[in-house]
Order: sequence, then structure tokens, then C-alpha cells
Amino acid sequence: MISSNPIKAVLFDLDGTLRHHIPAAGDVFVEYARSIGLHISEEGFIRAEHWVHHYFAFSLEIQADGRLFKDDQRSFWVNFTKRRLVALGTGTAQAVELAPQVSAYMEEFYKPEVHVPPDVCPLLEFLKRSGYVLGVVSNREEPYHDEIKNIKLDSYFQFVLAGGEVNSFKPHSLIFERALELAGTSAQETMYIGDNYFADVVGARRAGLIPVLYDPISLFPDAGCAIIKSFAELPDLLK
Repeated sequence: MISSNPIKAVLFDLDGTLRHHIPAAGDVFVEYARSIGLHISEEGFIRAEHWVHHYFAFSLEIQADGRLFKDDQRSFWVNFTKRRLVALGTGTAQAVELAPQVSAYMEEFYKPEVHVPPDVCPLLEFLKRSGYVLGVVSNREEPYHDEIKNIKLDSYFQFVLAGGEVNSFKPHSLIFERALELAGTSAQETMYIGDNYFADVVGARRAGLIPVLYDPISLFPDAGCAIIKSFAELPDLLK
């Protein structure tokens, strides 16, 4: 048990938590970078994954890049690729040179399949049967009810919330506060599970919720909260 209050609601992140891309973009990116002669160490891979997670946690960098490249998505992704190459350990000049090539490769050949981990549905069945309020909270700009339906998870959740609906994005508190209103629970009675330390753990903790990091490949071993590698581990945290 990780809370002195009984947990009444269990909320989830969507992308990277309930819904995955197979193969992972980071793996394909690194495989191609190595194929063109770049040396990528395991330390560099982890550093770059940390950077990607931080970048997409509504960072100041992505906000600035969104304004700069709002009408030019291709340039946005070239710039992102350059930043990712630098995070992997590539020198800045070489990253600038290679970014258009690597970005073009990812655009043309990265065609992942959507995957829901096999232990998601048994967990959600258990939680629903046990009477928990269930919801999804994502940094999406637009509502995503159809995507939840397409992956056959819609019957489990009382609500799904996109950051764009409240003009607030994790790790900011307002999106979590709105989720609590929808759940009808207090922060101390609410658990939030996500894969992004910077958005999900920092944001949930800031808003007073109980954070749980879903981290199957141990990217954030020092998260300072409960960590699960599979959804089968979650019920033990509710006892």
C-alpha cells in the first residue's frame, strides 16, 4: 500500500503506457544511426531517451519549437532529429549535417504497429470489477475517444481527458485537477500511472496524486516513486 488513504480512482497515461508503437521509435532511430556509421553507446541511448521524454513533457523547448515550426512539420522533425542525435552523443556539426537524412528515413520507413500490452485488459477488468473509477489523461491536443475505442479499451473508462480540452498539459497541475473533478475523488485517493517521469511522475506528484511509473526497460530507476515493469504488478500497490 503506497497511500494512507484508500485509493478510489486509478488514472492512466495513454501513449507509451496503455498504447505503444512496435517497434519503438527510439530503437529504429538508433539502429539506423548505427547503420550509417555512428557510434551509439548504451549510455548515449539512455541519455537520448531521457531527453525525448523531457522534450515531450510540454517542455519549454517543444513549446518554442512548436511556435517556430508551426507551419512546417518537416522542419520541426529535422530539428528534433538534430537534437536527438546530439543527445545520443553526436557532435553538433555532424548532427546538423545528418539530421535531414535521418529524419527523411524515419518519415519514409518508420511505420509502427499500435500495440496494447497483453496485461492491460486483465488489469482493467480487475480494477473495474473492484469498483475503482478509471480514466485516461493524455497530453493530446484533441480528444481521442475514437482511438480508445479502436484499441478496445473504451468500456473500461469513465472518462478520457486531453490536455487541449483544458489548455493544460502535464506536468502542469490544472490538467490533473480537472481529472480529479471528473473522477470525483481527492488527489490523495487517486493513483496516476504513466511512463514519462517528467510529465507523469512530476506532474502527478505536484498535483498531490499518487504517482506510479510504468518503466519496463528501467529508464528511470531513481524515480522516487513506485515503479512497475508490468501491469500485473499494480494490484499489489492497491492493497
